[in-house]
Amino acid sequence: MSKAFASQADLEEKKVSFTQLSEHAWAYTAEGDPNTGIIIGDDAVLVADTQATPAMAADVIRRIREVTDKPIKYVVLTHYHAVRVLGASAYEPQQIIASQDTYDLIRERGEQDKASEIGRFPRLFRNVETVPAGLTWPTMSFTGKMTLFLGKLEVQLLQLGRGHTKGDTVVWLPQERTLLSGDLVEFDATPYAGDAYFKDWPRTLDNIAALNPRALVPGRGAALVGEEQVQAGLAGTRAFISDLYQAVQAGAAAGKDLKAVYKEAYAHMAPKYGQWVIFDHCMPFDVTRCYDEVTQYPDPRVWTAQRDIEMWQALET
Repeated sequence: MSKAFASQADLEEKKVSFTQLSEHAWAYTAEGDPNTGIIIGDDAVLVADTQATPAMAADVIRRIREVTDKPIKYVVLTHYHAVRVLGASAYEPQQIIASQDTYDLIRERGEQDKASEIGRFPRLFRNVETVPAGLTWPTMSFTGKMTLFLGKLEVQLLQLGRGHTKGDTVVWLPQERTLLSGDLVEFDATPYAGDAYFKDWPRTLDNIAALNPRALVPGRGAALVGEEQVQAGLAGTRAFISDLYQAVQAGAAAGKDLKAVYKEAYAHMAPKYGQWVIFDHCMPFDVTRCYDEVTQYPDPRVWTAQRDIEMWQALET
């Protein structure tokens, strides 16, 4: 392979920040590594996206305990990817909540995704032996919208459309106009789109924008505070998805095969986005999924550890 597979060469530790965004919302971020959002309500805590292992989740819990001793009652899975869900057991929540679509994806492809992601991200699965056997299963699911109350604090779980996956959920604090977006929004970080719906994703971002958030925890990248920063995060994510879709669609329409389309799309995207975190990791997966969508697979195919390697060798050698 001409490039190290996925993120196997990414071994540099990141600096963690724990930032308060609004009266009840906090962001655990780490220079482009997966983020965790925290809501501290009147009587309980909600955590959205768990980190990749219980050992890594322990650092989130430590920082929560620096500001509150309230029980961590809810864990919300914004989507099914292993790097977001496998730390859930560390929080010992009363409920693990996900959309029904996310539940269905865990049932359909959770085992394959777990093996695939552990192979892609060695550094993000530190102390992987602390992950319990099996999968992380929601204890509650919903479709469309679910409202929780942490005392008097209203927390809405919303499905605003397909994008990063078909099951994407955002966590919305209407009183504070603060949003935890999961990987529907990234900031100075490359959107992973290997399980995406390219045609739907920009419309879903429009639905997020319609909420008019004034603070946002993206899936990766710095927490966004103020409407200007939030709009920058939405615009950057939208531009990446749209630019890649247009490049791949043009190549496929011209009858070019996947490898040729990949080379052209990479060259087209690198000048504008190449400095974003995990660009080289994401691009082969993103272009493969996009090529699938514009040709013959409206729904994402299952990634396995074996398929990952075969795809990488085909495109990067």
